[in-house]
Amino acid sequence: MASLALPLPGRRAFRPSGSWIIPPAVVLGVLFFYPLALILGESFAGGKGAATLLNYAGVLGSVQFGSALWHTVTIALVATAGCLALGLVLSLILAFIPFPGSRVLARVIDTFIALPTFLMALAFTFIYGTAGILNTSLMQALHLGLPPLDFLYSQWGVILAEVTVYTPFVMRPLLAAFSLVERAEIEIASSLGAGTFRIMRQIILPAAVPALLAGGSLCLLLTTNEFGIVLFIGAKGVVTLPLLIYTKAIQEFDYTGACVLAVINVCLSLSLYSLYRTTLSWFGGRSAGLV
Repeated sequence: MASLALPLPGRRAFRPSGSWIIPPAVVLGVLFFYPLALILGESFAGGKGAATLLNYAGVLGSVQFGSALWHTVTIALVATAGCLALGLVLSLILAFIPFPGSRVLARVIDTFIALPTFLMALAFTFIYGTAGILNTSLMQALHLGLPPLDFLYSQWGVILAEVTVYTPFVMRPLLAAFSLVERAEIEIASSLGAGTFRIMRQIILPAAVPALLAGGSLCLLLTTNEFGIVLFIGAKGVVTLPLLIYTKAIQEFDYTGACVLAVINVCLSLSLYSLYRTTLSWFGGRSAGLV
């Protein structure tokens, strides 16, 4: 006979009422939705009171916006591809080629997630900058009058810094996925004559696809909104959407243009975030547990 669960005497079951939603709603309204509404209103009205789409037409048709959008998309795509390639190689080495100190190295790489992005840009400046350690050493060793390495203050310098910063975001889900791969399957396949590339193609890579898509979509979202690296490196002629918003608001005092760009950037970010969540839901609970 099934037992009946009886409530303990003197105790009442806690049932939260609908009023509990009020405090978080107030906090979100004051700290998030109200400032966002002000930005949205300024982007349409421009301080003139009447809403108009001319502000958007002016920004979308400008050369500055086209160049910033191109740089943003290009840097984000190339940096994400670099993160996927480097993250996959490093994760394969750490997961399937054990060596002394591999766990410590994995922990060190994992700590990059906690570091501010501008710190890596600053470190790159000390190493690869015009007066950095590498250029100074090469100039002294080769008796050169000019720095031989001049890639840092370009689009490639930004991409290299972003790949260094965001590769751990790909490695975390990959290492989690590789930990679920049965070593017995690899040993059986190897004993049956399967080569390394066949084992990679049929056993390891299928387990890595959900993690690659989850980590890649997250990297794409983060690199699209990256501001600190671009600002600190100061790449000549490289202006992304976040940097253009900063320039419009702080340097040019064009708050309407900055608000228009901010709304566009928010829409782009929400689209990429939807892609990220769709990727997780597409592969179900398995990929959701990897991030």
